[in-house]
Amino acid sequence: MVVMVSLAQDVRYILGVQIGILFKGRACTKIREAVIGLTKQLAQTAQETFGDFEEAVEKDATKTAVTDGTVHPLTSYVINYVKFLFDYRSTLNQLFQGIEGEGDSSQLASVTARILQALQTNLDGKSKQYRDPALTHLFLMNNIHYIVRSVRRSEAKDLMGDDWIQRHRKIVQQHANQYKRNAWAKILQSLSIQGLISSSGGGSTAGGDGGSSGASRAVVKDRFKTFNTMFEELHQKQSQWTVPDTELRESLILAVAEVLLPAYRSFVKRFGPLVENVKSSQRYIKYSAEDLERILGEFFEGKNMNDSKR
Repeated sequence: MVVMVSLAQDVRYILGVQIGILFKGRACTKIREAVIGLTKQLAQTAQETFGDFEEAVEKDATKTAVTDGTVHPLTSYVINYVKFLFDYRSTLNQLFQGIEGEGDSSQLASVTARILQALQTNLDGKSKQYRDPALTHLFLMNNIHYIVRSVRRSEAKDLMGDDWIQRHRKIVQQHANQYKRNAWAKILQSLSIQGLISSSGGGSTAGGDGGSSGASRAVVKDRFKTFNTMFEELHQKQSQWTVPDTELRESLILAVAEVLLPAYRSFVKRFGPLVENVKSSQRYIKYSAEDLERILGEFFEGKNMNDSKR
């Protein structure tokens, strides 16, 4: 590919500068036509090369394991390839002009869009290797965010357009939302009042406490223990996952905190009195909301099991 583009640059230079000086008149018509023909052949070869690359990306079956959901090596490789294309944007536009008869960048934009779509198709396939649906969406969020960020910071931004960028930013947000739903729905259910309030008032209750009246102390204990266990499991697992972009990582943690912490505070305020004065109460209200917020800050740091045991 490098050789082909370099040759195309040489041909373009000859067409633009030297051909008019060195090969004037009818006698040189065949030479001029040969150079023009060579340019068209290079353009055809370029299109075929891009088509082959697009197909190779879509069908890539490398077994490289990305166990923490971070950016896949294929993603960074393809993005570097696209950046390379834009280093030779002017030359490629000249080549495509020879086929399309247009001087704009529509062909290069089309080539780039197809390559990036092929990458996303491949990433969708790779994401299905994860058993945990939350990690599936974290992986796709990371990789598509990397693609969007790279496009925004390169010459491809103007060519791909704001619509493309906004559309793919929405896809990133959709995967972030799906991650939250899959990862945190069950633990949030443990903080629900459903199943706690009994109209019959059976079992041990906190009589006189309107907020927790009718709640079974045994059930409340079980809910607190369930929450503690689930949160510790999530922390152990997801502190090993990775969100390499700092801004994205912080926004994701904040989004989780905005849902989890108010629910936890409300649950502790309403049902905490049932277990605060019992023996070994710390087994139940094991964390403060501030503790949870601090521990959430350790998520997505990509720690391995040995790190987490230190």
